[in-house]
Amino acid sequence: LEDVKERILEHIAVSFLSTNARGRIMCLVGPPGVGKTSIGKSIARALDRKFYRFSVGGMHDVAEIRGHRRTYVGAMPGKLIQCLKVCQSSNPVVLIDEIDKLGNGFRGDPSSALLEVLDPEQNNSFRDHYLDVPVDLSQVLFLCTANVTDSIPGPLLDRMEVIRIAGYVFEEKVAIANQFLIPQTQEQSGIGSDRLDLTEEALHKMIADYARESGVRNLRKLLEKVSRKVALSVVRKPDEQQKVGISLQNLSEYIGQPLHLSDRLYTTTAPPGVVMGLAWTSMGGAVLYVEACGKLPRPCREAPANSDDAASVDGTTSETSSGAGSGGFNGSMQITGQLGSVMSESSSVSLTYARLFARELDPANSFLDEARIHLNVPEGSVPKDGPSAGVTMATALISLALNRSLLPNVAMTGELTLTGKVLKVGGIKEKVIASRREGVQMLLLPRQNEADYAELKDYLRAGITAHFVDHFDDVYKFAFDHSQVPPLPHPSRGLPIVTMSLPTATSQDTSSVPLPIGMPSTETPASTPHAP
Repeated sequence: LEDVKERILEHIAVSFLSTNARGRIMCLVGPPGVGKTSIGKSIARALDRKFYRFSVGGMHDVAEIRGHRRTYVGAMPGKLIQCLKVCQSSNPVVLIDEIDKLGNGFRGDPSSALLEVLDPEQNNSFRDHYLDVPVDLSQVLFLCTANVTDSIPGPLLDRMEVIRIAGYVFEEKVAIANQFLIPQTQEQSGIGSDRLDLTEEALHKMIADYARESGVRNLRKLLEKVSRKVALSVVRKPDEQQKVGISLQNLSEYIGQPLHLSDRLYTTTAPPGVVMGLAWTSMGGAVLYVEACGKLPRPCREAPANSDDAASVDGTTSETSSGAGSGGFNGSMQITGQLGSVMSESSSVSLTYARLFARELDPANSFLDEARIHLNVPEGSVPKDGPSAGVTMATALISLALNRSLLPNVAMTGELTLTGKVLKVGGIKEKVIASRREGVQMLLLPRQNEADYAELKDYLRAGITAHFVDHFDDVYKFAFDHSQVPPLPHPSRGLPIVTMSLPTATSQDTSSVPLPIGMPSTETPASTPHAP
């Protein structure tokens, strides 16, 4: 939360130096349960101002903002005038919740009404329809919350200062639970700290296997469930004043079986054609696999190069058709996994480039030109779309053509062009959190995201080696074992590779906290980011 705290400190400093400091509009964007509303309350408490919150999710009547004219029966002023009336202050902290879920109906567009409210140059003479007199809102500090910025209208988003709040990692959840959630749930349930003893091992398992979401809302629910069961046992046996202990052995008796085991489909080396990618969702980061399999049509005349059998995941024997080596693209590709239009176009670009790249590695390898390929992204019930899977898809196709698996514990993200350039993507922090949760040791990221990764805290980067690549040639170098695949016939066509690596031992305040399941530990001395 350093960005939020620093921004509020800047606002306080300006108010000290200037007597007519205007309110500013900040938009807190993050997954559910990360504490956006709680941050608004904390800001009001730190500034010693009144706090008022109202939600605009689903609001479709512009009169909710501007008020009704007094000629109507049951006319009322808008939310902002009601805010000033309730707070009895001209400079409260107003939290506009769920601004990304504004509605739009025949009664007007509330987002257009908010344009004047959230503009520091215009809201000094805001005119409510009910009062019909100018009202000065320039001293009000507006805070908005949203899960995503895609659904916020452009003119409205332009008036706000976006501050992104990513999800919490394992170490942060442990600290939040010990310092805040556990004492709060014990107090609310009435059992106190003298009747419940939750061991650190049980808390770690609860976070790792039961509450993997980006926020801490589900973690709070689990702790409340434990507290309720302890309270029930205390009421049933009031004579027994013994402290109830929650350990690894009896944790499942209180909160059931684990909900999350792992997002990894393969604990060891994945088969050829399978690549681990990274995705960003409104709930945070996630690991996303890309699977590719295929076989050559029959009748066949010769086997594909660099493979003992067909370059397919299922291992069936296939041979090239009579058009092999002619340079013609007679193959086809089927795409499944409920992909959106952007990912579907990325798959077409990836196939075109993978065909050319495979020919560069081995001119005799015409598997991608002739084969019937099936590209799948599990899970089929979850819609997927976004411009960051091109590199992953192309790597899966190259792995399929060469019939060689990738190195274990490697994940990647990035968009690919027809010339092999790796483009910048978003959501780097969320994707790093997801890769750390799954025990990934090597990340392949676009070169233009180097600054985004460098801004992350050391405990987020600890134990992960990140390579920033500018061209697919470098992705090929790091993703495969050099002794099992053909070498590149030319030097890399991209910018020099930048590598950042931090050992696990550099974790700062969370050094005593165990790592998530699957994350290897190391005692390597501290090293600094370097560029070979």
